[in-house]
Formats: sequence, C-alpha cells, structure tokens
Amino acid sequence: MVQGTGSSVGKSTLVAGLARALVRRGLRVLPFKPQNMSNNAAVTLDGGEIGRAQALQARACGVPPMADMNPVLLKPQGETGSQLVVRGQRVDTVEARHYQSRKEQLMPQVLQSFKNLAASADIVLVEGAGSASEVNLRRHDIANMGFARAVQAPVVLVGDIDRGGVIASLVGTQVVLQPEDAERIKGFVVNRMRGDPTLFADGMQFVAQKTGWQALGLVPYLPDVHDLPAEDAADLMDTLRARRLQGRVGDTQPEPRLRVVVPILPMIANFDDLDPLCAEPGVEVIPVMEGETLPQADVILLPGSKATLADLACLRARGWAGRIVEHAQKGGVVMGICGGYQMLGHSVADPHGTEGPPCTAQGLGLLPIHTVLGDDKKLEYGKGFLAQGGQPVAGYEMHLGHTHRSEGCTPLLWLNGQAEGCVSGNGRVWGTYLHGVFTHRAARLALLERAAGAAFAPEGIWAQAGQSLPDTHDGVVDAALDHLADHLERHMDIDALLALASLPVYAA
Repeated sequence: MVQGTGSSVGKSTLVAGLARALVRRGLRVLPFKPQNMSNNAAVTLDGGEIGRAQALQARACGVPPMADMNPVLLKPQGETGSQLVVRGQRVDTVEARHYQSRKEQLMPQVLQSFKNLAASADIVLVEGAGSASEVNLRRHDIANMGFARAVQAPVVLVGDIDRGGVIASLVGTQVVLQPEDAERIKGFVVNRMRGDPTLFADGMQFVAQKTGWQALGLVPYLPDVHDLPAEDAADLMDTLRARRLQGRVGDTQPEPRLRVVVPILPMIANFDDLDPLCAEPGVEVIPVMEGETLPQADVILLPGSKATLADLACLRARGWAGRIVEHAQKGGVVMGICGGYQMLGHSVADPHGTEGPPCTAQGLGLLPIHTVLGDDKKLEYGKGFLAQGGQPVAGYEMHLGHTHRSEGCTPLLWLNGQAEGCVSGNGRVWGTYLHGVFTHRAARLALLERAAGAAFAPEGIWAQAGQSLPDTHDGVVDAALDHLADHLERHMDIDALLALASLPVYAA
C-alpha cells in the first residue's frame, strides 16, 4: 500500500508508473483505492464510476477500469456535502460529519472489492488517500491505516520534497501514528526532487536511521507527468501553468496561437477533457480564476461541473456570464461540455432538489435547450462521429437528468446511433455531454478549424506542426506512462519494493 505524508505528494502518479513497470516485468497488476474524493471521475465498462486516477492506473496495467478498483468515491458538491458512490453506483448525498460514522458500514464492501481484485492478480497496488497521519480521522478509517491493518498490508510512505519539510513530514508521521500503525510502514520514497540528488543523500540516510524504514528511492521531478490526467483542480492548475511555461521556452510553434479561455468554477469536474487541447500545437489553454476578468479569447470553453446550478450562479456572480454572452454575440466561439453544455441553454431546472433546494435557473440562452435535473444518472460509453464532417469521436457520458433540444436543433454528434449535443444556428456555439470529444485528433482539428479557420485543417500549418501526435490522445497518455515507468526503474529500488509485498491476511 502506497500512502503519503499529505495530499498531492504524487501517490496516484507513482502507483500508475509502478503499475506500468511491473506489468512490463510480466506480472498481472491491478490498482485499488479504498476511498477517493474527486470530481474527476471515469465510467467503467460495467456502468459504474470510479476516480479518474484509478482509471489511469488501470490503463497503466493494461486492463479496463472496474468499479472494484475504487469502491468508495466521494464527489464534493459544496463545502460540507458530497455525493457518495459505492462500488460504482450513486447511493446518497452525505455531510462530512455524518460520513465519518458511516465509514464502518462501508468497510465490508471495501474489503469485498479488494478480495475480488486480489483473486485475479499477482499483485495489487493499493493507494491511500490524503495523509497517513490524520489521526483525528483514524476511528473507522477505511482509506489509510484502517485498511492497511484490515488486510495486513505493508505500507510505503511517500513524501514530496518539492513542497519543503519532507524530512519532518516523514519522521513526524511515524511520531504521531499509533505504534501498531507505524509498524505497518516498511519503506519510504521521496518524490519530485529538483536539482542535484546527491545533495539529499544525507537526508535519505537521516530518515532511514530515525524511522528504521527502508529507503526505496529519491525520485526526480519528471515533466512528462503533465501529460497524464490531473486528479483534482489543484493539480489541474499546476499542470496548466507548467504546460504554458514549457510552451514559451524555446517555442517554435506558429503564432498567433488559438486562445482557449476556461473559466475555473468551484465545482469543475472531469477536466481532463482539456488535456488534448493542451497537447495540440498552436493552442493556448488559459485558465481564469476567481477575481480575474475573462481575457480576449478565440474560444471560451465551459467544462464539466459537479453542481451545475451552483456553478451557473457563480458564473454570474463573478461577472463572467455577461462576458460570455457578449463574446458569442460578437461571433466568438463558445463550447460547453456536460455541465457547461447545460449552462449554455435557456434553463436548468431542479424540481426534486437534486443539487440543493428545488429551483429553476435561467441559463446563458446561447443554445435552444432546456435541462431538467433528476436522480437518474447516465453512465455510458459512446462512439460515433461529428454530425458535420463525420470525424470519429469516442468517450463517455456522466450526468444527472435530461436535456431537451428544441425541434429542428442541429446536433453536434451522432453517438451510438442517436443525435447528441447541439449547435447554434450560426455554428459558433455548441455543447455536448460527451467527455472525450477532443480525444480523436481528426475531430479535435475539425472543431478547432471552426474556430480558427483553415489553419487547423488537417493540411493547415498548426496541424502540420503536430504531425508526431498520435491519432488519439490516449497515445500521448500511454507514452507518458512508459516514460514514467522508465523513470521509476532508474530511481527506485523496485526489486526491494516487490520483496516487501505480502499475501493479504484479513483481520477478524
């Protein structure tokens, strides 16, 4: 089990890289995370949903994502409440305080999912959540030491040297844990080293001497991880900043760029839809945060949202709604995906109080659609093509309720044999429920061509600049996983890690 000294220390990425490395050694590897909290989710082939990080880890293992890989998923809907997904299915909305006492009831289902995976794997790589030292949440814990104790899993602790204080965070974790929990930790990894690694050799030795844990690796920072889907909004912002910086250093891309402005709303979800755009030469993805005005844009893109009504209200409160409508009225392009698609319509109704008190809100009025939220949740893979041009698309739908298009509305896609999405009369505003609409490069270029003109056509200058890109963005992700696996083979003692592995022993 890989646990961390805190959130965002790189646990998910390390597990993905280790998974790919172990698979290349001929092992059947499966990922597992008992409990995750994220609005970046993925659909499983059996019609469930799990955290996006576990879907990425499944890809690293060369297997399809399964609900058992993440049996408890919390999807925040506000400051105190979250949607509770158990073994792939939405079961309730819970407040943070009430959830703590509920975890004990969830442990049997967590253990059953783990047993299902362990029965068909050579090794299961388990990922913890947040910090291993959250002793205030230790009672009924299912995410970290509570689970490790339940199956007698050996634990490797990860610290992030890039954020500072890594020695204290590693050694301090041992100090605050119960002795029985601390004994589960067998080794440690220091992640995201920048500069000369020999400068931290004494630090690695100090931690090993103080704790008695085995030093398993000092892992240098790897820029290629920015080609992997970000797990949460904080990681997304780091990734977008890094990509913009990389694009400016030694940049030989054609100018001017196509500027895609993305308002970052509190409940942003499934934002890995942005990844293919970030990888496309000539495209600059510009995130806009609270307190900032929307800059000059070629395209304004509204991504998915976990709480459409709350984010729609926020869009207005920040003064962005009027700017988006003005942009569209002047002929600018506006795109919306899932929750962003819902916001572009005439109204969003919540008659049953799915997201809060029952209400109906006026949308931006840019598409002839009306959305009614409800308890029924659509989780489905889809394949099809652009209605205009016929380029292939593939992805998944993940949303509550239904969107009704006005008669005669032009669809954006044909998906699983059905008309899907909507395009405005002038062709400059469009929306879709399909997460992954940009994944196939031919469709991505066709959509960008509508915004920028012939330069983004397959024979255009920007498209030619990205000739080395694979046909789908999945190829970019796979290449990054391979580079990450190579990186970990060089900088971690993976043989020693495997030697720590043990058969699960289920505590009574």
